[in-house]
Amino acid sequence: MLRFLLLSAFVALVLSEPKPEPRYVEGVEDRVVGGTVAQPHAWPWQISLQYLSGSSYYHTCGGSLVRRGWVMTAAHCVDRTRTWRVVLGDHNIYVSEGTEQVVGVSGVYIHPNWNSNSVANGYDIALLRLSSDVTLNSYVQLASLPPSGQILPNNNPCYITGWGYTQSGGQLSASLKQAYLPLVDYSTCSRSDWWGSTVKTTMVCAGGSSDSGCQGDSGGPLNCQVNGRYYVHGVTSFVSSLGCNTLRKPTVFTRVSAYIGWMEGVSTCRLLLANHTESLFTRTNENCLS
Repeated sequence: MLRFLLLSAFVALVLSEPKPEPRYVEGVEDRVVGGTVAQPHAWPWQISLQYLSGSSYYHTCGGSLVRRGWVMTAAHCVDRTRTWRVVLGDHNIYVSEGTEQVVGVSGVYIHPNWNSNSVANGYDIALLRLSSDVTLNSYVQLASLPPSGQILPNNNPCYITGWGYTQSGGQLSASLKQAYLPLVDYSTCSRSDWWGSTVKTTMVCAGGSSDSGCQGDSGGPLNCQVNGRYYVHGVTSFVSSLGCNTLRKPTVFTRVSAYIGWMEGVSTCRLLLANHTESLFTRTNENCLS
């Protein structure tokens, strides 16, 4: 079900969980809003986050593999108790292609400042500890993350990727899609005729003209090109309630470079806490994020 959150004087639509749907029907157009179907495995850090309902798993959000045992996604994707799994190396989420790795989730670490009642506050980021490390190969690779604090210029080339709805009120795409979303700098995106004060400096805007993210893309990466290489600069967070593709209401992402320290703290501390003795456990925990 689509979730609506009240932001200031208007409602913003969070790119979250669609209801479980029937399997993909051949012949139905699978258009991220706009964009094109990605070359299979062109974005090998992209994951499908799925939840168990009945005896089946269903796609709900995207995410990025940041370490062999860790996935980065949006807080609003996982701020409820469910049985989760992550599928890596996938292209068509309704067909087994032999390249997939399916791994359970053993821990969910949501940013402590996340408030599910106000996505406009920011902090829409979470880390998932996988139940086992994945195998890196030509289909599954680690995302490259930006240096802490890095901010890209206006119109920097970026791509959103995901299996999200192909239009507002539409259905999931069977195959992974990509859409070119040039970055919109904060001074532009925070203008009153754009997102205004809803956008914070810890967020990134991209698009706002023809293509956008939509339901089901949440948590997935904003892949931005820097010096000929792609870095995940954003975690897909929200769009306007006026529709996924609304002029001057670009897709809004959590800015990854604002949370590098937090992520390093969570992953490092969890590793230490899992491998040290009880005496060191206490000492380590004093210096670690909860």
